[in-house]
Amino acid sequence: MKLAKFRFANGRDALGIVDGETVSPLDDRSGRSMGLLTEILESDDPVRRAGELRDPRAEPLRLAEVTLVAPIERQEVWAAGVTYKRSKTARMEESQSAATLYDRVYASARPELFFKATPHRVCGPKEPLRIRRDSAWNVPEPELALVLNSRLELVGLTVGNDMSSRDIEGENPLYLPQAKLYDACCGLGPWITLGEPAGDLELDIRLSVRREGRVVFAGATNTRQMARSLSELIGWLGRDNSFPGGAILLTGTGVVPESDFTLHPADVVEISIDTLGTLVNPIVQG
Repeated sequence: MKLAKFRFANGRDALGIVDGETVSPLDDRSGRSMGLLTEILESDDPVRRAGELRDPRAEPLRLAEVTLVAPIERQEVWAAGVTYKRSKTARMEESQSAATLYDRVYASARPELFFKATPHRVCGPKEPLRIRRDSAWNVPEPELALVLNSRLELVGLTVGNDMSSRDIEGENPLYLPQAKLYDACCGLGPWITLGEPAGDLELDIRLSVRREGRVVFAGATNTRQMARSLSELIGWLGRDNSFPGGAILLTGTGVVPESDFTLHPADVVEISIDTLGTLVNPIVQG
């Protein structure tokens, strides 16, 4: 089941179930103790709960007639780094002084985890993502995003873009928060696919960047190339940490542009993950 957050023309946000090219609104009754999305994710069976909340009075809407927004309410966004071989190599290339650090974390029992964004720094489909004014080397990072409830149960998946200022991080690893965390630094969407994946996860992840209508970068990977399991990353995230509103965990990237590539304002970034959908964001600066 695909659960989307969308906005009507009058500016009101709503939640709905996506079926093909339509979205069926849910019954957003007043008096809730938490947001509708959070209520569903916190339930014992999110798929069943969303189905119960389908509004029988509402006609399905065409997706083209509504504006999809980031599927997030109170959730914190965290990210894992150096989970793919290519990511490890790229980090070592961008910072020779810290090369051994990235090499060691790739092989270490403890993964790299960092805080990525609060909800107001997250952008949804077609909303602009930003590159920093004080950075000259910026890249998108296409990632599988895990949707977790407050009990750190995996209740859904979505597409993520972990924007990164590689020159800032490369100058000194201690600058990582500035390279990763700023306004409009994270893309999520187009919706949440509810349910925990069964068996080994093998999803193709594809990235393309268009500039003036021309593809200037394209790359792909598959989640089977990850060096760590999803349960391992979730387990480390929950060590001595709590998430009352739930969390979204980006799982790292295996698609890294070459060192001579950087995003430009007006570029359009497109990230697709098998069965989960496509996230498209234009790029702005400042």
